[in-house]
Amino acid sequence: MNILETIGKIGIIPVIKITEIETALPLAKALCDGGLPAAEITFRTDCAAEAISLIAKNYPNMLVGAGTVLTVAQVEQAVNAGAKFIVSPGLNPAVVSYCVSRNIPVIPGCATPSDIEKALELGLDTVKFFPAEAAGGLPMIKALSAPYKVKFVPTGGINEKNILPYLLYDKVLACGGSFMVNDELLKNKDYAGITALTKKAVDIMLGFTLAHIGINAENEAQAKKAALLLSEMFHFNVSELPVSYFAGPFEVMKSKGAGRNGHIAVGTNSVERACFYLKNKGFEFDESTILYDDKGRMRFIYLKDELLGFAIHLTLNK
Repeated sequence: MNILETIGKIGIIPVIKITEIETALPLAKALCDGGLPAAEITFRTDCAAEAISLIAKNYPNMLVGAGTVLTVAQVEQAVNAGAKFIVSPGLNPAVVSYCVSRNIPVIPGCATPSDIEKALELGLDTVKFFPAEAAGGLPMIKALSAPYKVKFVPTGGINEKNILPYLLYDKVLACGGSFMVNDELLKNKDYAGITALTKKAVDIMLGFTLAHIGINAENEAQAKKAALLLSEMFHFNVSELPVSYFAGPFEVMKSKGAGRNGHIAVGTNSVERACFYLKNKGFEFDESTILYDDKGRMRFIYLKDELLGFAIHLTLNK
């Protein structure tokens, strides 16, 4: 998996400004504990390179990049410190060309068609849309997506109230944001607060819901009888599928399906991001069960282990 693919699976890249080097490691831990093992550390402070180096060495599984990179010298400084990707507020051809020639992932800021055409000419297919909200937000990204085959990383004005529509749009690779590491929390060294806000951001992004509960029946007749009984009791509508009957939130299988007793379907806004998140927490998946939709998005996968006789699978929220 390359760096840009990893950024897409993480989904939200915290943008942080470190002014006191002693905050670097506790801040990194807070973000990882919250479910976002990534950070774009801005080169707006004197200790940025040292912070990147500390985090990269102590949290090797964390994806650390450098932001607000304005010069080739800063690129060299950031990469030597351990930065895995470079982000700039604008498109500097010298910076982009240097990174491209050395296979350093670079995401320059673009806000106009001309910016995007320059990025494409320099060999890029992913750009930062900055300042996102001030430059027209998601409607502007949708307008720019029509003529150009690029992915966007919107940053600037992104917060917990407006981030989800960005993340749901298929031309958005990920979002950059600082709302989970705001100045007040950093000033007070409130790392528990940062973890809590990070978890909230992840919850918004993934949107886990109970989609339905599957029950294994011995045969089609038994499945139909059970579905009709559920309908009689709770006034659920019954619909028939090739392998099951649905009665409201219950899926009654016409034969023994996955799981000893049945399955639990958990909906999510992004199966790929949910998989990445859960894998980082140590859960394993049965890769042979992956299904994709007509847009090429992963829409279905089973976890390896059962829970009390029930298999668990992820599915895209409707």
